[in-house]
Amino acid sequence: MPAVSHRGRGRRTINEINMVPFIDVMLVLLIIFMVTAPLIAPSMIDLPSVGKASRQPDQIIQIILGKNDSLEMKIKDKTTSITLKELASKVKSAQGNNDGKAAVSSAVVISADKATKYESVVKVMDTLQRAGIQRVGLSVQLAN
Repeated sequence: MPAVSHRGRGRRTINEINMVPFIDVMLVLLIIFMVTAPLIAPSMIDLPSVGKASRQPDQIIQIILGKNDSLEMKIKDKTTSITLKELASKVKSAQGNNDGKAAVSSAVVISADKATKYESVVKVMDTLQRAGIQRVGLSVQLAN
């Protein structure tokens, strides 16, 4: 029932919303949230950590993936063009080619152009992993 005002000549209804119950409810909710917030344990995600390798690779084989999905393999200063089909065999032969040294540890690093499709990079990684090549990484440029 609306409130009635007795001022003036006659009786008028006041068409305003009473805000007091609304404020009371909001203050009670605020207190409830302030009390319960510290009791809720934040969810923690256990992320893997990357540490420095115990031993750096002796040889780095770099696979360069160009804008038009062209593949090149770079070992030291020697760059050769290859196809996706011959990628695994060329990398395996490069890992086996140890120039007379015993048990060369080599890592494969994929360097892709910024405009290259993600699908192409995944195909290269999949080809290398299916061939049993263990150490495959991605090359990135650090932002300044």
